[in-house]
Amino acid sequence: MRPLSSHPANSPPVLSGTYVLPIAARTSQARLLTGYLTRLARMVEDVIVVDGSSPDIFDDHAAAWGSIVRHMPPARRTRNGKVGNVMTGIEAAIHERIIVADDDVRYRRREIQRMLDLLDHHAVIRPQNYFAPLPWHARWDTGRSLLNRVAGGDWPGTLGVQQSTLIRAGGYSGDVLFENLEMVRTIRAIGGTEAVPLDLYVARRPPHARHFLSQRVRQAYDEWARPARFAAQLALVPVILVGAVPAALSIAAAAVLAAEVGRRRSGGCAHYSKSSPLWAALWIAERSVTSWIALAEGLFNGGVRYRGGRLRRAASSARALRLRMRQRAAGES
Repeated sequence: MRPLSSHPANSPPVLSGTYVLPIAARTSQARLLTGYLTRLARMVEDVIVVDGSSPDIFDDHAAAWGSIVRHMPPARRTRNGKVGNVMTGIEAAIHERIIVADDDVRYRRREIQRMLDLLDHHAVIRPQNYFAPLPWHARWDTGRSLLNRVAGGDWPGTLGVQQSTLIRAGGYSGDVLFENLEMVRTIRAIGGTEAVPLDLYVARRPPHARHFLSQRVRQAYDEWARPARFAAQLALVPVILVGAVPAALSIAAAAVLAAEVGRRRSGGCAHYSKSSPLWAALWIAERSVTSWIALAEGLFNGGVRYRGGRLRRAASSARALRLRMRQRAAGES
């Protein structure tokens, strides 16, 4: 149990839930995260940082955060290191209702309360992120988010999950790239329900531009897990080559119009700027190229580069996970 934080007498009650922050930093994040973790500890009863950083950075974090939150190393190691960190936090949580969030996500109290309320009725919650502040590369990536909002909802850097459901499923694979999709599919395969509240917005700090650029092919590789989308994105280049300028302009216009629909859905205009849909055309152009690079990585290089190695699988198919859950249930009976 983490050390109890001091709470002013007139402050709102601490929320009954667990917040898990997985991290594996190359440099100390004490300066960037201590203030946020202090605020979290005043809002949420159980805050866990699962830290896969190198020993010297881990020790620096422990000195900064040990009196504020529960700070611990991962109890398991996975090829996708984030999964091992997340499952360590899930298993250590003292509450059924858990929010998992990357270190660039910034919740406020009302958003945490809404997530926890939804977890009373659903096994996994997928809110919507928006970037604040908005440098050029965050605007670029916002175009992707807006398109996703008209195609089933964006994939944010945070999820809500019921502890018992994920543990009953035996956790989720740490051998895949698109770990959020893997978690959601695993929970759905065991019968848990998913909620995608398009009106629940959580702020996210943008990465450095260099990190953003390094993710372009890796994010395109995620679509190996969604073959229909991957095929559509691969088709963009041939369509443009055959149709030349008119085809390119038509695709760009369709992307901008679709992104504007995504911006207007469920109060999104309050969180996404008027110019954001224009960036969707640039994102489509990017994805038309990076999809082919991702295809080549999968076919010829054994997967995409990830933390010094390669990951071949983007995510397990829903069908494979349902079969695994049936076999698991049969083995337990």
